[in-house]
Amino acid sequence: MSNKINVLLVDDHAVVRTGYKTYLSFSERIGEIYEADRGETACQLYSRLLPDVVVMDLSMPGLGGLESVRRLINRHPSCKILVFSIHNELVYVTRSIKAGAKGYITKSNAPETLVTAVCMIAEGGTFVEPSIAQQLAVSVATEMDESAKIKSLSPREFDIFCLLATGMSTRETAESLCLSYKTVCNHSTTIKEKLGIKTLSELALLASRHGIVKSAGG
Repeated sequence: MSNKINVLLVDDHAVVRTGYKTYLSFSERIGEIYEADRGETACQLYSRLLPDVVVMDLSMPGLGGLESVRRLINRHPSCKILVFSIHNELVYVTRSIKAGAKGYITKSNAPETLVTAVCMIAEGGTFVEPSIAQQLAVSVATEMDESAKIKSLSPREFDIFCLLATGMSTRETAESLCLSYKTVCNHSTTIKEKLGIKTLSELALLASRHGIVKSAGG
């Protein structure tokens, strides 16, 4: 039937793929189920088979899941990808979504969740498992709140904030801006109060999180 959802399963473990294939095949909504053991193969198969949904693992040898998502979306902008991973950390979720994935669930979910997610994504929707979606919402709200606090800094406070965030000491910051040490100390106190932080390390982390300064990792 034409309304069946064809799926491409991408996971480097054959036993895992077999299990997921079995779960999916129980649903009458699912049609053909194709398999790939790595990202490179998935990209080739997608171009040839054009499945409705790609179920992508992240931890694979070779191209890897995230890069596979990016490559598929670049080549086929309408490609619908569900990331299905052992990782429940938000960094993996946000990177997957930014790369173009339409959904994210972890492998600790009940099999029914996989089927539900595939169906929703096939219909043009998105699906992030509830517990992760809640964390994601809190994270986004926190970032928005932090961004508003940064915008509340005066131009002078923002200049001092940026220099302190790079690792400059209060005295070095004062010399750089031709201000007195006491003035920078006072501004530093006000900045911390406005941002709701207590230490310079927290200040640096906040600045890095918002792309104001580069993190130590580059």
